[in-house]
Parts: sequence; C-alpha cells; structure tokens
Amino acid sequence: MSFLRKKFESSPEYARIAPFAVFVILTALQGEPNSANSFWLYFVKTLVGAWLLWLARPYIEEMRWKISWEAVVVGVAVFAIWVGLDGYYPRFSKLGDGWNPHKVFGAGSGLAWFFIIVRIAGSAIVVPPLEEVFYRSFLYRYFIRTDFRSLPFSRFHPLSFFVTSILFGLMHPDRWVAGILCGLAYQWLVVRKNRLGDAMTAHGITNLLLGIWVAWKGAWNFW
Repeated sequence: MSFLRKKFESSPEYARIAPFAVFVILTALQGEPNSANSFWLYFVKTLVGAWLLWLARPYIEEMRWKISWEAVVVGVAVFAIWVGLDGYYPRFSKLGDGWNPHKVFGAGSGLAWFFIIVRIAGSAIVVPPLEEVFYRSFLYRYFIRTDFRSLPFSRFHPLSFFVTSILFGLMHPDRWVAGILCGLAYQWLVVRKNRLGDAMTAHGITNLLLGIWVAWKGAWNFW
C-alpha cells in the first residue's frame, strides 16, 4: 500500500492511469458471465477499483463529485440515448445474453439480487471516477500538453475532444455510437464547468438509471 501511495504521489500520470488500467485488466479476466465465478470476479473487481480510488484520491485533486443541473440533464439524456438508439446502428461485437445473475443463481434468489445491487453500485459509484479521471481529465489534456495538469479543464481542443470521445465509444463496441455521443456529452460538461466532478455525477446518473432499467425490464444485454 505504501508503494502505491508513493507511486501515486510521485507520478500524476500513474495516479490517473493505473486504477483504470487495473480495472480494465480485471474486466478482461472476468470473461463471459456464464458461471458463478464471473460474478464473484466482478465483485472483487469492484472492491479493487474502489480501493484504488481511495488510495489515489489524495493525489487526484480534480476527482471530486459535483452536482449541477447540467450534470443531471446530461446524465438523464445520455441514458435516453443509450437505450433509445439501441438497434439502430451496426455493432462491432456480437451481442450476447448479457449479465443475468438470475440465470446463474436462480430467479429471484438472494445471490442474484446481491449481484444486481453490486453491479448497479459499482457502475454508478466506482466506474464514473475511474473512467472520467482517465478519459476526461488525463487523456483529453495529455493529447494537448504533456504537462496536462497545467491545462485548465475549460480549454476546448477540437481534435482531442473528438479523439478521446471516439476512443471512449470504441471501448463499448456493442454500442459504440451511443458510447461516442456519451463521451462527447461528458467532455462538453467538463469544458463548460471547468471541472471534472459534474461529468462524474452525470456518468453516475446514467449508469444508475441504466442499471435500474436493466433490472426492471430484464434487458440484461445492456450489461
């Protein structure tokens, strides 16, 4: 733990890249959600992500949640786009059955609902700071200036604006168009508010609404 704290403190890049990179690697190791192990790995991944954020928080000054009416509007709008555009454009990856714990642990079982709650909480609380710090704080500014912390969040750079949003969208190959629009909306919010916290809140609202939608409608392929 002391090693990580020293690395986070000594390297602004490491503090913003490492937690996201570890989360992505653990996601890849998680595999398809067709066994109990994949759900437990998601739980472990969420705990690890939260732990890394806790360790890195003192060294990432912009990672502070902020609430504004713009954040709420963007969060709700992105959720509507994510669901509303689904099926209206080609996918870059095959759409599977999705992340359905009822199928693995039994319909209505306690474990199934436990993992649904874990998924909603993880996507609404842990994922937003991990992704927003990496894409909207680090990558967006690093493409403009390697000394990225000297660049204000309000700086609009068209090439970086679109490139980082496209990269973000391509990380969601099954819904890449919605992902790109999502990235554009969150980055616009960062530039408009000159801070990261509103985008974190908007991202959290989007993922919370999506999680509720998935559990309510049984639309598991959105996960």
